[in-house]
Amino acid sequence: MNKIETLENKHKRELPAFAIGDNVDVYFKVKEENKLRVQLFSGIVIGKKGGGLRQSFTVRRISYGEGVERVFPMHSPLIDKIVVRKKGKVRRAKLYYLRGKKGKKATKVREKVVQRKESE
Repeated sequence: MNKIETLENKHKRELPAFAIGDNVDVYFKVKEENKLRVQLFSGIVIGKKGGGLRQSFTVRRISYGEGVERVFPMHSPLIDKIVVRKKGKVRRAKLYYLRGKKGKKATKVREKVVQRKESE
């Protein structure tokens, strides 16, 4: 391994597996003056970018009728935890088309339903 891979492996964190289209809660540490508090940002993952330690993901939510997007570095020490609320089933790598939607359509992605075959 070269030096970059060694350094990346040292700083990688274990995070839950989530995909594009999933509803997630991101607990992000925010520093205000001399205090450190945890702020919740929940929404739909509309894209992932990069690889390794430089990987990031974008979360979109509707706040007071206005769309808000935030990009989080995947392995940032400021991310306290990530909780996957719902799994979504999508057929695209980026969900940028949600930017043009309004109301409930802007927040809905088909939920993944696991179907089981009945044994005969």
